[in-house]
Amino acid sequence: MGKRYFGTDGIRGRVGEHPITAEFMLKLGWAVGRVLQTPGFNKVVIGKDTRISGYMFESALEAGLSAAGVNIALLGPMPTPGIAYLTRTLHACAGIVVSASHNPYYDNGIKFFSRDGQKLPDQAEERIEALLEQPLVTAEPDALGKAERIVDAAGRYIEFCKSTIPASTSLAGLKIVVDCAHGATYYVAPSVFNELGATVIPIGVAPDGLNINQDCGSTHPAVLCETVKQHNADLGVALDGDGDRVIMVDHRGEILDGDELLFIIARDRLRAGSRFNAVVGTLMTNLGLEMALRALGLELRRARVGDRYVMEQLLAENLLLGGEGSGHIICLDRTSTGDGIVSALQVLSAMLRSEKSLHDLKAGMSKYPQTLINVSVTGRVDLERAPIQEAVRAAESQLGDHGRVLLRPSGTEPVVRVMVEGADAGAVERHARELAAVVRDTLSV
Repeated sequence: MGKRYFGTDGIRGRVGEHPITAEFMLKLGWAVGRVLQTPGFNKVVIGKDTRISGYMFESALEAGLSAAGVNIALLGPMPTPGIAYLTRTLHACAGIVVSASHNPYYDNGIKFFSRDGQKLPDQAEERIEALLEQPLVTAEPDALGKAERIVDAAGRYIEFCKSTIPASTSLAGLKIVVDCAHGATYYVAPSVFNELGATVIPIGVAPDGLNINQDCGSTHPAVLCETVKQHNADLGVALDGDGDRVIMVDHRGEILDGDELLFIIARDRLRAGSRFNAVVGTLMTNLGLEMALRALGLELRRARVGDRYVMEQLLAENLLLGGEGSGHIICLDRTSTGDGIVSALQVLSAMLRSEKSLHDLKAGMSKYPQTLINVSVTGRVDLERAPIQEAVRAAESQLGDHGRVLLRPSGTEPVVRVMVEGADAGAVERHARELAAVVRDTLSV
């Protein structure tokens, strides 16, 4: 069954445009409450990031859940992975995140966690959508849900983050710049690193409801790079608006993306004695990570683009580590979802164990040059047509074992993404341009 509202990461859009309206959120809260409550599990937790529309949607969801006869625990501003954690520890039947992640303030969205702190299965989302088409029926007055505010939510999550590295770990002596993107981690993240002993220079920690992700955070790291160099810091940590992504910056101001961080964590796990044979990436994961993992005796398994699909493959194959270049890293041996703060702590722990700087740690992996071209298309996209396949085979033959080609239709735009990777930057760019031209010419006929 196709879904009308749910995408790969919940429901998202521009505030005030259907379905991101107060009216829809009221009905959504009711439908979620009706579908997900079970005997003994009659509470839903709600957390949000710092965008101004969060107040409106939090209240609307609360009203809908109450009408469904479900109790509500309000967490206030809280990172997405913190909401997943508290959903589990508060024994809730579901967790709701009001956030549009790395999008600007004028967007918002809703994500859900099941009671085990993982994303909802497709069947649950389909049942919710089916109920949205039914009239809202309010529970009897004596069965309406009650709301409470969890006043120590941030403190609980801070302690959890600290527990994901050995208790003997101290960050004393490290100077760390932490960019919170004026988002949900603005209080939690500096507190975690500070309580572990680091000297913390916080930036992006003055949310006003409108400045979330604005020229800061994991999607705009330029200010972080400059701040690290300006303060002679050991490294920088950049989180996105809801705290489930992280990138890092070494003492030279050089960026480490999710692929490089995933490599550092995987290698450290092996050295610490963890037993696993593969790491999950996506179709867009840099070939350099695949080669570096192969040198460690590990395979790279590629899932579809999106952390949802990385998680599905991790669970299906009983693996521990996965992630995307965007910085969405999942350490299932530490938590149940992607967590920017926890991932950063795993990298810092690797630094301390190896007694190497972040710059030196990344030396074990070399990213391959990659060129991505978006080709605008109209109508049906058939990438199996002979001219396209012949061009792909020719490029792959010339790139050999140290290169790859990926063509895929976008899920959100009328474009075909043409990606080429290889050891030689000039050859990569040439092949990408040639392939893009073939795709454009073939699909326009």
